[in-house]
Amino acid sequence: MTIPYRPIAFGLFALAFAALLFERAQAGGSHFFPPVSDPVVREECGSCHLAYAPSMLPARSWQRMAGDLKNHFGDDASVDTATTARITDYLVANAADTGGRRHGGKLLRGVPAADAPLRITELPRWVKEHREVPARDWKEARSKANCLACHRGAERGDYDD
Repeated sequence: MTIPYRPIAFGLFALAFAALLFERAQAGGSHFFPPVSDPVVREECGSCHLAYAPSMLPARSWQRMAGDLKNHFGDDASVDTATTARITDYLVANAADTGGRRHGGKLLRGVPAADAPLRITELPRWVKEHREVPARDWKEARSKANCLACHRGAERGDYDD
């Protein structure tokens, strides 16, 4: 008796292909950025705005931002030293050029290696992705940083339209 290798090989190939597609679907496609999972970071950062995925900026940006929380985009976002260290450590470990490279690397395209941008909305890739958004939509959103105005799944890391 012979074992039908072709059907088994085809079945294994189909299974592997389906698993690959399922993984991409689970990750939210090409506009997925893992949301903040640390409860302290989610609470402290998310109390004023969407707790942005750390993979949206490089580590040097998060370090720069954490170093001047007294002047956080016009607000004083200061927290105690231990909380600042926890937030910084989490953001740096999951930044676009460290632990979040798989998801955030595309946002860093066109950003010089020495730059430490503070605004996700000024990254070349972000600008390119949003170039056709009408001015009225920005007015309704009240800010380009208000991702949730257009991306209802942003808190879950899904930025597909």
